[in-house]
Amino acid sequence: MKELPNELKITYIITIAIMMFFVAFIIFVVLMYNRKQLLYLKEKQLKEAEHQNQLLQKELEKQKSIELERERISHDMHDDLGAGISALKLQAEFLKQKAKENDLKSDIDELLKTSEEMNISMREMLWNLNSGNDTLGSLIGYTKIYAENFLRKTTIALIVKEQNIISDRPVSAEVRRNIFLCLKESLNNAYKHSQASELNLSFLQNNNEFTIVISDNGIGIRKDVVEGNGLRNMKRRMKELNGECKIVPTEKGTELLFKVKI
Repeated sequence: MKELPNELKITYIITIAIMMFFVAFIIFVVLMYNRKQLLYLKEKQLKEAEHQNQLLQKELEKQKSIELERERISHDMHDDLGAGISALKLQAEFLKQKAKENDLKSDIDELLKTSEEMNISMREMLWNLNSGNDTLGSLIGYTKIYAENFLRKTTIALIVKEQNIISDRPVSAEVRRNIFLCLKESLNNAYKHSQASELNLSFLQNNNEFTIVISDNGIGIRKDVVEGNGLRNMKRRMKELNGECKIVPTEKGTELLFKVKI
């Protein structure tokens, strides 16, 4: 086999070298492009993270501002409205002592009853406004105390049960308020209509799902009875929370279920 001329060899070597140079250049360009793309993506992610942090900081500042305003309103209500109601109650009691006519005493008793109801309503609002009560434990504790006090002067025995409750689980003021008002309405209905001797109040938690079950051993709800304002209001409140309110079929008595995500 004849050897290639030197000129052809040199040309061949130069051609290969040029091709290798172009391949290396293309690889270099691709690597630089990928590096720039990676840097761009990292910079974009960093800016996005910084933007999210700023939004989070603003949201935290907003929440803090709301909490401070809630605390201010709570203190103002306690100091001003609370003191006014107490003064009204004292004056009514003083007038009752001086009154001689039975009709006047009856009117003063109504005034005292109204002032006491206002005082209870104010305490409930103060509890709801206090951001320190934004936990599941506070909600359950307050509702248990209310139920015990409400049924104390009745013939209905209260039985309370708790299951898998995480007391420090955060709960918004809106959820606390609506759940508590539903419980009040349920207790009031049981007292007025159930003719029960026993009422069970159960609190259950399953991860982020919170359930309250209120059941009694009374006469139950007749099927031909039209749904009243109380039940409609409870369903509306739970719907506002994207929750659930329903009457559970039972052989005896009435069972109400309230379920909401927390």
